Amino acid sequence: MIQLRINNESFLYDAYGLVQAFYPGEKPKVVPAWEEPCDEADMAAWSAGEDCIGLHVGRDAIGFYMDGTKQGSLEIDPSDRSDTKNRLKRLIYNILSQRLDKELPWGTLTGIRPTKIALKKLQAGESREDVASYMRQTYLTVEEKIQLSCDIAERELRIIGDSKGKYSLYIGIPFCPSICLYCSFSSYPIGLYRNMVQDYVAAVKKEIAFVGEHFADKTLDTVYFGGGTPTSVSAEALDEIISALEEHVDLSHLREFTVEAGRPDSITEEKLRVLLKHHVGRISINPQTMQQKTLDLIGRFHTVEQIQGTYALARRLSDEDIAAGGKGFLINMDLIVGLPGESIEDVRDTLAQIEAMKPDNLTVHSLAIKRSARLNIEWEKYENILQSADHNIMDEVMASARRMGMEPYYLYRQKQISGNLENIGFAREGDEGIYNILIMEEQEDIVALGAGSACKKILRNPDGSIATDKKVERCENVKDVEQYIARVDEMIARKKELYV
Repeated sequence: MIQLRINNESFLYDAYGLVQAFYPGEKPKVVPAWEEPCDEADMAAWSAGEDCIGLHVGRDAIGFYMDGTKQGSLEIDPSDRSDTKNRLKRLIYNILSQRLDKELPWGTLTGIRPTKIALKKLQAGESREDVASYMRQTYLTVEEKIQLSCDIAERELRIIGDSKGKYSLYIGIPFCPSICLYCSFSSYPIGLYRNMVQDYVAAVKKEIAFVGEHFADKTLDTVYFGGGTPTSVSAEALDEIISALEEHVDLSHLREFTVEAGRPDSITEEKLRVLLKHHVGRISINPQTMQQKTLDLIGRFHTVEQIQGTYALARRLSDEDIAAGGKGFLINMDLIVGLPGESIEDVRDTLAQIEAMKPDNLTVHSLAIKRSARLNIEWEKYENILQSADHNIMDEVMASARRMGMEPYYLYRQKQISGNLENIGFAREGDEGIYNILIMEEQEDIVALGAGSACKKILRNPDGSIATDKKVERCENVKDVEQYIARVDEMIARKKELYV
């Protein structure tokens, strides 16, 4: 087991994430060295143990210790914490990269939003070349990922526009047909919690009324129903929530209305007709894989044929709506690479089946092993069949998306992500998911309703520009459904304190 010892607790998070990226599947043991005096000699002696990494942050230099000796050091300016953090991470990266003969495509970047770096600099008027040079020198990012970040940031700039005075609305439906092996969200099996749905809908409607009253002077930009699986509730429940939106909130300037329908075993013609009636313009039908053996293993109790049938149903209803003068649906499909037991041949087959269906968007996630997911809790049961996603698989994904005429338009990363890769959304020009960009790049307020949802308030300067020192304030709703229903007035009060 890798052990990590550092004498300055404020840099532990940064160091730990990068060390863990070099040792996938391991959970480094942290040995505190900030509670008592620890000089460089102490750190060197300790690092003589097997697989021990010691980091000493001094007044004017940082040192990296393994095998009982200092492996490298860098001078620092202790008054500049950001620069010290980046120097520390570059020191770790250079030594472990050489020692393990391993390159991390994102370099020292371990955060979830690498494209934000490029977007922020482009918004400030810097050139693409300036961005590339900064990412190369500061984070040691490889050229392919730098260019991907710049491509996406340039596309995002065109889509975001002027966000002043706008907000987006997230409505969480935390119920699911079943809980998947890899899932860590606060989801509730609908079979066990169906008797709570009506009270839950009433609580969400109460939050919607609050939004209608206190955000009347702002422009609602996008609406996103997430979960859970929003279509795990009945058509009547969906109709009731969306009708409350129409009653209380001005939807006349809405650029996008998305319902992440998700599981095909939760989608019916009646529910799709409700969504079309209310002018929902985007839905997700999420296979995650088209391999039946994997669907069974990860706890998605539906068939490949159900995925194909549900997609065909949604496309037919969308086409009928368009023929009748409506706008129909754009349909996104989600996949996960790195699922237990899946080879690159399985991924190729899944991609071929997706191409045959011709969705409008494709979102591909690299499996992330979350602390509270069953996959992590029962790790010993699955570790021998986990195949880490790699660049060959992501190359297959990129090629498949481009055969469908799609290019990347948003990207984010997660802790413990397979292959230290990324999650990417692909779309044809004009079909991008606006909410996906806004939530990742933090460009406008996100008002979030429902159990477990989190509001983001974007802090702005007096001229309306986004603040750079402290950019976001948050408030969260409780995760437990029963508590949310009982305490919805408290959840509303939290929002009032944050926004009003």
